[in-house]
Amino acid sequence: MGAIGDIYADLETDEVSEEEFREAVEEKVEQMGGLADEETAAMLLAHELNENEVNAVADIEPGMNEVKFIAKVMSVGDLRTFERDGDGEDEPDEGRVINVEAADETGSVRLAFWDQEAESIDEGQLDVGDVLRVAGRPKEGYNGLEVSVDKAEPDEDATVDVEPGGGSTIDALSMGQSDVDVRGVVLDTDSIRTFDRDDGSEGRVANLTIGDETGRVRVTLWDDRADRAEEIDPGTAVEIVDGYVREREGSLELHVGDHGAVDEIDEAVAFEPDAAAIEHVEIGETVDIAGVVRSADPKRTFDRDDGSEGQVRNVRIQDATGDIRVALWGEKADKEIAPGDEILAADVEIDDGWQDDKEASAGWQSTVVVLDGAASAPGNGGAGGGGQATGATSADGGSASAGLDDFADGGTATATDESDDETTAGETIEFTGTVVQTGDPVVLDDGEETMSVETAERVQLGQEVTARGTLRDDRLDADDVF
Repeated sequence: MGAIGDIYADLETDEVSEEEFREAVEEKVEQMGGLADEETAAMLLAHELNENEVNAVADIEPGMNEVKFIAKVMSVGDLRTFERDGDGEDEPDEGRVINVEAADETGSVRLAFWDQEAESIDEGQLDVGDVLRVAGRPKEGYNGLEVSVDKAEPDEDATVDVEPGGGSTIDALSMGQSDVDVRGVVLDTDSIRTFDRDDGSEGRVANLTIGDETGRVRVTLWDDRADRAEEIDPGTAVEIVDGYVREREGSLELHVGDHGAVDEIDEAVAFEPDAAAIEHVEIGETVDIAGVVRSADPKRTFDRDDGSEGQVRNVRIQDATGDIRVALWGEKADKEIAPGDEILAADVEIDDGWQDDKEASAGWQSTVVVLDGAASAPGNGGAGGGGQATGATSADGGSASAGLDDFADGGTATATDESDDETTAGETIEFTGTVVQTGDPVVLDDGEETMSVETAERVQLGQEVTARGTLRDDRLDADDVF
């Protein structure tokens, strides 16, 4: 075969035939004026041909000069026309472009085909499911990564293990899918945010979270579709139409752009949270927890280092295994949550809190949902499930599994338990609140009421504590303060 033949055989591309490669080697030798022999010229050419090859779609980054990769066609958009500036006499005034969503096992990317290639695709020369070898220039587009295609050829021998469409349930979503239709109940919504694009235009984005009986997913809405986040209330059943799946920080997200929609549907969709037992969560974990709100502090504002103002609100929730304070940051501090409510706090980070106690932090990536009185409490270390979001009902019209009313050990009642109309003297209770007075007595405020506590424990103003003891003459004679 010879040295040139061996080098050609090792090439990771079939863009050129061996005959073309040998001709290019001869041209390279001439260009270098005899400074390189044919073997050296062949090695230089091989390097040039392979240097832009990427192993997967996930390796493509905006700013690369050119990339070459293999991907499967997931959807084909509509042909669009636009007016060019017309830098040269031979350049047409009207341009054509068609966008194609393509993907492999690691991610998805939008391919932009121009002019004659775009017209050929519009005439049916490219089908969903085709596998392409693509060469092009990547950039950051309106809806994420985009590759302007210089060359694309079908490869009938290549295999890409992703399937177009699908995703009838949330747990069936997978990376690279497009044309996804999925139904769910809206669990949470965020406000619209704006940003500046590289071309000077303003973009808009908003998020909502939906869930069904198989799980939940964050939905990102772009530009005109962002308005839906403020038009739809939590608890509404919706269908996401023509969404596409992307990955963000290790989690799948469902995106909705110009061709997609979020439609309200007149159909019951059940959501069943799968929560971890509070007793077993560990510092550093990101988990879902669910429970009854024992106490809810007033919202507090604070100044950040950059001069902006932030806000936070602390609530304490309890399930059958234990209780934990949950810090609600930003817009989540405005949620209407009161003692006695049953909530799901999803994707919360477990941190080291006050006095080595564990604390859950609900930030921008978290979802906080008030459940419809039907969330099962985790017990004995198992995960809870069977609860439903506000406004959602089970498919058969009945209620979901038992609630979180009977979570306390040894018959101990809490001051915020709505099952009791009135706390009676001599009863053993727990009360959790913020210290608003030190000394004798200590006064705690849970945002709804205050409690005077007789205790020898030293506490600080602003500290959140739980007092357990006997109620006498409207004062809590505390045996424990923690």
